[in-house]
Amino acid sequence: MEYRNLGNTGLKTSLLGFGGFHLLEIPQKSAETLLNEYLDAGGNYIETAASYGDGESERKIGASVSKRRGEYILVSKISARDKAGAARQIERTLRNLRTDHVDILLMHGVASPEDFDTVLEGPYQAALEAQAAGKARHIGGSMHGWPGGLIEALNRGYFDVVMSTVNYFDRCNYPEIENTLLPLAHGKGAGVILMKPLADGWLYKNADAAFRYAFSRPVSVVVTGINNEKMLRDDLKRAESYKPMTVGEETELLASAPELSGYVCRQCGKCACPLGIDIQEIFAAEGYYDRQMARGVVTDTADYALMERLRFWFGQAELGRARYNRLEKQAGACDGCGACLAMCPYGIDIPAKLALADYKLAGREMY
Repeated sequence: MEYRNLGNTGLKTSLLGFGGFHLLEIPQKSAETLLNEYLDAGGNYIETAASYGDGESERKIGASVSKRRGEYILVSKISARDKAGAARQIERTLRNLRTDHVDILLMHGVASPEDFDTVLEGPYQAALEAQAAGKARHIGGSMHGWPGGLIEALNRGYFDVVMSTVNYFDRCNYPEIENTLLPLAHGKGAGVILMKPLADGWLYKNADAAFRYAFSRPVSVVVTGINNEKMLRDDLKRAESYKPMTVGEETELLASAPELSGYVCRQCGKCACPLGIDIQEIFAAEGYYDRQMARGVVTDTADYALMERLRFWFGQAELGRARYNRLEKQAGACDGCGACLAMCPYGIDIPAKLALADYKLAGREMY
């Protein structure tokens, strides 16, 4: 398996990382089997969080592989927003994991620049004290969706490592991740941890392409949740056989991926409106709101149920509405002339999408 430098930390991570959230779904014996098979195959990155099952994921990892502590990079996340609470979480995390230190301690869910200020005043100070005591080697932050808090942290010179959502679906909803956060992290020498290569499972029908896209990003490690042996072996095979995606292959994926086709705006900037409606900005606000998931059409019951579970998963609906409310001319101004239709290289019915976006973002009573 390929190994990559984790920024300037001096650590080298295996291409495939083992995320611990889904260990909550299986018994300890199964978790032990999966974690040890992962290590036996050359994986060396195991990650969890204090809040996963109120420490259960940490406890399963500690019980399963603490005897092999020297073989892997260990990461956990702290969710408390005050110094004393964070200090208690750190101590409990170390007990749960049966270790005297973690290699990376992440501030969990740094949601915005304002949240980063709160983190800086409280849990970050506890993390610094843990680092000085040898209980944490490096400090970083994580965030789902919009990366504003991580961008703020890096711009101000904080965090050795950042962890963010990166996949071919959400690049259309949060383009700042790949356009701003990743280049900024590289410029600052920060390691980048990629999570959610399958967009929380939304890309499950196209997993091979989704993992290849993720492995091809300029990141240090691709972390995925694993809860059965077939999943582990499939993911290991993808990592071991990985070949970088070419520009042409990436372009084709973004054009033809079934999760995107017919509805999701790729933010290519090629459309325009004779009435001056900022189509791209409206669809960007919709991406913040519900990841452009609700399309006004239901063709598959299982996919619909999954979409309903995931569309507000990141809790950023109000961020989308605020972005929409700043617009001088909103989607309701569309007269349906259709002048924009021929401009979209992806065949999106822009007037229909504008109407649905307005229903979502303006809080209309009926669609």
